[in-house]
Amino acid sequence: MVEKIDQFDRRILRALQRDASLSQRDLAEKVGLSQNACWRRLKSLEERGVIRGRTLQVDRNKLGLGLVVFVMVKTRHHSTAWLQTFRQHVSSIPEIVDFFRIGGDYDYMLRIVTTDMESYDSVYQRLIQKVELESVTSYFAMEAIEERRPLPI
Repeated sequence: MVEKIDQFDRRILRALQRDASLSQRDLAEKVGLSQNACWRRLKSLEERGVIRGRTLQVDRNKLGLGLVVFVMVKTRHHSTAWLQTFRQHVSSIPEIVDFFRIGGDYDYMLRIVTTDMESYDSVYQRLIQKVELESVTSYFAMEAIEERRPLPI
């Protein structure tokens, strides 16, 4: 269900996507509302599930996580039981940071963030270990031009 949001809600969401650490006072000032009105809107956005949490952006390169791999997966299996097993298995691998079921030539797309090729190979071995996959194709990012852009609200 699509939530209806007005211009003030959009301003709040834009500001928080750029900096979730803004104080209540700074957020209210940025969006042009009183602190109380801003707080009520923020609480409403959280209660309705528009805001699902607040996170911290970490520079992966400064932590030695310089390798990003996009993995495309094909499978012959499409049963509910297989999908549940696959979802649980993929979710158990922390290096897989994004996981999508997609249309087109492949069935799933994963984004893996890790330290190096040896580490990626370990992730790959864990990925193929517990579920039968038809094919796994990997694409290695050479440069992150833009990562984690705000949603276009």
